[in-house]
Amino acid sequence: MRSKRRYWIVTLILMFVATTCLLGGVDGDVKKSFQVGVGGRLTLETDIGAVEVRSRDGNTLDVEVLFQERYGGRERMKDFLEDFDIDFQQRGNDVLVKAEYIRDRGGFWDSIGRYVRVEFRVTVPRKYNVDLQTSGGSISVDDLEGEVMAKTSGGSLEFGRIKGSVRGRTSGGSIGLEECDGRVDVETSGGSIDIGKVRSDVRAHTSGGGIHVEEVMGTIDATTSGGSVTAKITRQPQSDCQLKTSGGGITVYMARDVKVNVDARTSGGRVSTDFPVTVKGELSKRSLNAQINGGGPELYLRTSGGSIYIREL
Repeated sequence: MRSKRRYWIVTLILMFVATTCLLGGVDGDVKKSFQVGVGGRLTLETDIGAVEVRSRDGNTLDVEVLFQERYGGRERMKDFLEDFDIDFQQRGNDVLVKAEYIRDRGGFWDSIGRYVRVEFRVTVPRKYNVDLQTSGGSISVDDLEGEVMAKTSGGSLEFGRIKGSVRGRTSGGSIGLEECDGRVDVETSGGSIDIGKVRSDVRAHTSGGGIHVEEVMGTIDATTSGGSVTAKITRQPQSDCQLKTSGGGITVYMARDVKVNVDARTSGGRVSTDFPVTVKGELSKRSLNAQINGGGPELYLRTSGGSIYIREL
């Protein structure tokens, strides 16, 4: 019995070692450090790879580029490393990182993600600006005091607490933001958008998911073709707001003293409000054209597939 047990233990160990060799990294990881000043900018452009940015106190900017072979792609990994060029440049307090696959392999490039995983792990000073772009991978940015720009052709976008403006674009993934002091402008062609507290304006557009904005203190423009829209407006907007969806309901929570002109209409539900209103025109269950608290900027609400609720906070 003991010899049999030892046999299986040894077998499992050998299997683990073999798997590690097949899926482990290849010697090619890159590490660079730069001394920079507060308020500089990191510009990172890559043909492939996920990007993770963290912040810390100090004036050091660290970049790690990690490579991992997947599913026995050792030969493909070696070829890839030979043709994957990474260029680092520093100009004053600014750092530029550009990673490019410099050789055309046709179908190999289309399937490279199955064999090679690339990840950029960057640590920047707490007060710093970032401009990130990848053609294949997700992007995440931790708490940061600065301007954040992020664009990916295939992955999600995640942002922490940002003391500055945020601009994000993805062609295939969800977008999440914890908190922001500046303007938020995010857009995705295929995923949901979840935004926390924003002390300025919000623009959020998606072609395939719901939109949730925990709190906006400025104007809001939220549009989706395939999901519900929920938002809280806690301060008086200075210009027109709109929430639109083709495939879900709309719920707007507003502070008691917010003044707006409501133009709400649905083709597949009803419109209701907690606020006393001054109605313009005929009363209808599916539309509302009215003033709240004497009127103000327009609150434009449209849905083709759900009800509209205007709630008081």
